[in-house]
Amino acid sequence: MTSATTYPQLTGEYTLDAAHSRIGFVARHAMVTKVRGSFNEFTGTATIDGDAPEKSSAQVTIQAHSIDTRNADRDGHLKSNDFLSMDEYPTITFTTTEIKQTGDTSFDVTGDLTIKDVTRSVTIPFEFEGSAKDPFGNDRIGFEGSTTISRKDYGITWNAALETGGVLVSDKVTLEFEISAIKNA
Repeated sequence: MTSATTYPQLTGEYTLDAAHSRIGFVARHAMVTKVRGSFNEFTGTATIDGDAPEKSSAQVTIQAHSIDTRNADRDGHLKSNDFLSMDEYPTITFTTTEIKQTGDTSFDVTGDLTIKDVTRSVTIPFEFEGSAKDPFGNDRIGFEGSTTISRKDYGITWNAALETGGVLVSDKVTLEFEISAIKNA
């Protein structure tokens, strides 16, 4: 684990390693279980200022068509106009606006999350998981974080009432981020 005193050595430009990262989500289904999914295609960059972490920044672009809940029918519905309107809005983006160090290895990352044509400020608590040199000579850093959003805030309001009361899909969706990034040469 890299201690806070060694953050200056992390300063630099980074590229997200999508093959070793996960951007996922969890929503409640039929009020009794959770459905987990992820986006399999995304790109991102980060600028890390180890001397002044608050000056760091990041941006991520997710391809909406890459949504994967391990069920083709459900994925098709999520891509439709009922949910993500993928044809009209092919990407989901996140761009940082503020980073606050909240502990030795914890950071609140605030940014603009755009889903469909709606942009809202979201704060994601992240934990710095460490840095390492991989067997290929790449300098890597890792972060994990999650936050809960209201899908209605982004104009995603489709639902179906259940006979027993309640709804088919929860309004609250938890976004999960497991990020590995490689320092640019």
